[in-house]
Formats: sequence, C-alpha cells, structure tokens
Amino acid sequence: MRGEASVLHADLDAFYASVEQRDAPALRGRPVIVGGGVVLAASYEAKARGVRTAMGGRQARELCPDAVVVPPRMDAYAAASRDVFAIFRDTTPLVEGLSIDEAFLEVGGLRRIAGTPEEIAVRLRARVRTEVGLAISVGVARTKFLAKVASAVSKPDGLLVVEPEREEAFLLPLPVERLWGVGAVTAAKLHGLGIHTVGELAELEAATAERLLGRAAGAHLHALARLRDPRPVDTTRRRGSIGSQRALGTRPRSPDELDVILTQIVDRLARRLRDRDRSCRTVVLRLRYGDYAKATRSRTARFPTDRTAVLLTMARGLLAAALPEIAARGITLIGVSLSQLGHADGIPPELPIDDDDARLDTVLDRVRDRFGAASVARATQLGRDPGWSTPVLPEHE
Repeated sequence: MRGEASVLHADLDAFYASVEQRDAPALRGRPVIVGGGVVLAASYEAKARGVRTAMGGRQARELCPDAVVVPPRMDAYAAASRDVFAIFRDTTPLVEGLSIDEAFLEVGGLRRIAGTPEEIAVRLRARVRTEVGLAISVGVARTKFLAKVASAVSKPDGLLVVEPEREEAFLLPLPVERLWGVGAVTAAKLHGLGIHTVGELAELEAATAERLLGRAAGAHLHALARLRDPRPVDTTRRRGSIGSQRALGTRPRSPDELDVILTQIVDRLARRLRDRDRSCRTVVLRLRYGDYAKATRSRTARFPTDRTAVLLTMARGLLAAALPEIAARGITLIGVSLSQLGHADGIPPELPIDDDDARLDTVLDRVRDRFGAASVARATQLGRDPGWSTPVLPEHE
C-alpha cells in the first residue's frame, strides 16, 4: 500500500455530450441528448431532468422536451480521447486506460520535478480544459479504488483529494453502491440484510461477508470497505476481453432483426480480433430485457479462433436459446463480448478451418482496410441501420 495519496483517477464529464457542446457553442448550457432512438449520452443539463444513458428516446424527450437531440459523431469522440490521453502521458509515463474517457495515473515519483499530486492534478485539469476544451473530474488517493470514488464524488468538473488520514471519514459513510463491483442485485441483497453504507459492510467479519455474498465477491467487497486495495497502476495489462453492445429502445424486435444486429456486432468484434492478431475461446451474450433485468449466456469453444463464422455460430446459438425469454419480456439491449483472449499464434495449426470462411474474412478485411468499414456488408445488412461502433482504447494503454 502506498504511503501517500499519489493515484489520480481522471474522468471526462458527460463525454459525448460535452464534445458536442464544445464544438457547437449554441448548445452550451442547454440540455443535450446524443442519439435518437436510444440515449447514448446526456449533458448534465439533461441529466438534471432525469435523462439517463440507454433510456428510450421517446421517454427522454418526454422528460426533457426542450432538449437538443444530436446524432453521435464517433470520430470526434475518438479524436478528443486521443488528445486527452496525450496529456495524460505527458503528465506521467504510468497511465492505465480504463475506457476512452477515463484513466488512472501514478504520480508518486514526480514530487521533485512536478510538485505534489494535488498540484499535478490541478495542472492536468487546466491543460485538458485549455488544450482540448473539455471538463474533467479528478480524484486523488492512495488506492485506485478510492481515487475512482473520489472522482465520482467530485463531479462535475471537480477535484477531490483524499489524504490517508481522511480515508475512513470519506469512505465509510458512503452508500454501498459506491463500492466497485456493487450493482443493483448485490445492493438489493445488502439492503435486505440491513447494510446500507460502506461502514456497515466494513463492520462485518470477512468470513461473514463471504458467506453472505459468495467467497470471491464477499472477499473483494469487504477488502475495499476496509480500505485494502494494493493494485498498482498497470501500464502493461492486455485486455482480457473485448465487447460491444447496442441499446434497442423499447419497441418489440423480431428474431430476424435481432439476428441482423447480432451479426453486425460479431462482425466488428471478429475484425478487431484479427486486427490485433488475437484469438478467443469464449463468446458471452449480454441481454437486458424489457423490464431492465440483465442476463448473460456464454459458450466456450474447444480451440481458440478468430473466424467470424465460428464466433457468429456460437453467438447465434446463445441468442436462439434466449428467444423464448425475449418474446415474453421484451429486449432493450443486446451485447457480445469475447473472452479468454490469446495471441493468434495460439490457434492450433492442425485445427480444421473452412477455407471459404478464412478466405472471406481475409477479403473483407482487405476491402475494409482500403475503402473503409462501411464499404462492404453482408446482404442481410443492406439498407439496415448499422448502429454505432463505440470508440475503444488501443490494445495497450
């Protein structure tokens, strides 16, 4: 454990919407919604009226009829992210990207040349504001977990330093939902046990927390509640999975529509695998039903693969098994993630591969590299909404 608060968690505020307000001065100070059928992002002015990410567009407009709805501009968001990460890396070589709009920075060794962690955070926020034109919130603490909580508490456009002697006073009164890994299901379970604050969870014995929440989850959450998080800022970690998802709104979707959307998602993910010389073994299907309950289904192949046809067959099998539940409850989001990633060299050379599938992947990859991602598509996707490909961090950050 570090002896001083030297970890920064930097998180851009309402990222997509803030880029839109930056680039269109007429939108500043006004409620802005990015996305039409489904809300991809909302400005703080829209959030104050109850608009939330993944909400249906109709519901969002009912809550905020004067909102300005703009289409997403993923290239603009990716460019802004690159500019901000350049500032991160100019601040310290120890940067761990979490997503395109947030990262951890370790600045503990920079005191002599750059000042205290708080002074470094102040300058970083000023540079992002001046050079990129965006607001960013920063938390500073001894651990990654506390720094992330501090940045969330400081939003919007804030800076919060949690010194070691203030850690308990800061964390323990917060609701258990602030713990990294507590979602709606775990929060409901804890509330049912009379545990509403981090301090109340910390008062339990570790064995009790593990019995109530499961061995792994209980141990993890209990350690965080007791301020134990020795993880360093990791600049070398390769991503353990890649994924993409698409919010669908609330209208009914036919099996054919869902298949087209699933195909679009898997096409993109499989290409990302091959672009990075990666392979995977496990396909995970993520669903959010009409009642907003979530479910996951997964299938693991015997051998690693990077073939679109193989991954799509696995994903389609998972979706087919879920169709009865979807028909009964509706669906508002579908996503796919690929896990158990490895290097493409790990695909056994003796593994039988359909030559036609391999040739098709190679041809499509080359055409898209030369003429753009939208230059070629499956016949079933012609005339269909291609959805949005969310910008992602490079493989190494």
